[in-house]
Amino acid sequence: MKPERAENSGQSKPPLQVTLADIEQARQRISNVIQPTPLAYSEYFSTLWGGKIYFKFENLLLTGSFKERGALNKLLCLSEQERSRGVITASAGNHGRAVAWHASRLGIPATVVMPVNSPIVKVQNTAATGARVVLHGGSFDEAVEHAQGLCHTEGLTYVHGFDDPLIVAGQGTIGLELTEQCPYLDMVVIPVGGGGLAAGIAIAMKTVNPRVHIVGVQSEDVPSMKVALAQQKPVTVPAHYTIADGIAVRRVGGLPLAIFNEYVDEIVTVNESEIANAILLLLEREKSLVEGAGAVGVAAIHNRHVDVTGKRVAVILSGGNIDVNILSRIIDKGLVKDGRLVKFHVVVPDYPGQLARILSVVAELRGNVLEVSHSRAFSEAKIGETAIDLVIETRGPDHVAEIEQALVAHGFSPERRTQ
Repeated sequence: MKPERAENSGQSKPPLQVTLADIEQARQRISNVIQPTPLAYSEYFSTLWGGKIYFKFENLLLTGSFKERGALNKLLCLSEQERSRGVITASAGNHGRAVAWHASRLGIPATVVMPVNSPIVKVQNTAATGARVVLHGGSFDEAVEHAQGLCHTEGLTYVHGFDDPLIVAGQGTIGLELTEQCPYLDMVVIPVGGGGLAAGIAIAMKTVNPRVHIVGVQSEDVPSMKVALAQQKPVTVPAHYTIADGIAVRRVGGLPLAIFNEYVDEIVTVNESEIANAILLLLEREKSLVEGAGAVGVAAIHNRHVDVTGKRVAVILSGGNIDVNILSRIIDKGLVKDGRLVKFHVVVPDYPGQLARILSVVAELRGNVLEVSHSRAFSEAKIGETAIDLVIETRGPDHVAEIEQALVAHGFSPERRTQ
């Protein structure tokens, strides 16, 4: 299904600024530093989804994301004067770190402006390269505005995260690798923020294999490309928090939008719960740590927003830089959703041995008690009663039901709680 688009005005379209030749030149430039990333077949997800599923592990690059492809390509094309003055960029994390790292290697002074709510790990990793990190604004777009102001006042060269032909060409090197690693792909599923990644891959793959189906995936909380395609122009969408912070771009680039119109077949959105579950699936089943933005392709397929039945499909895992505190919460919420973590609230007579009886029942059924809280004053329990909350790790919903039934059989009245 093609993305919903406004009617064409009838005006002739300007030629696109990125070609397959540009992408091939980008690969030649960066090949001494950036090696091809693995494309691995997944037995588990192929069986689960009914297709032949391959994962492209961009999270294994040195800075933890695909962004260094475009960043390095851009930096290598700077003049000596531009290098000596330095560069500046705005980033939610990955692009900034990529620019900072490769600028440091090349001896180019770098400044990275990041939103104040950027994940701590991304701020720390960027600062560790020696770049000047400026925290400004509550969104990526506010960071961009501030960075562009500094660019003019300090005479720096701005390195855009996606709306630049050299950046798009660098990201497109992934497409060249895919055509060589698996020449007969039917579909490629790609995360979409500003659009540079999918734009570059689409040009590389569609030029070589016009029949390949290109699918872009966005967070439903920041669907900037979907809205831009519908209105046929970049549109600033409202800012909302998303765990896919790497693609939380409120306004896409004009260049990626033009490329999407020509080369991208479909765009879908996924919600926060679907993204969180995808992160957990990849961690458990592929033993791969992938950030929210990198996991949206898995979320889209797993929740049937994209049909991969009988198809050879490459899914781009675009990055792996995730805050450990967010990861911890995702794991816990995922375990609750899967029925492997449950909270029981039990009110019992307030005399010795009641807690021991409850724990004995749980232990007999091999439940693993993670937390116990015991409250008299701050609960609905009457005088002479006490409230006990248990957080129990289980094997799944059937095991939870078994423990619940056993507690009832022993005279308790457990209530499942979500908070």
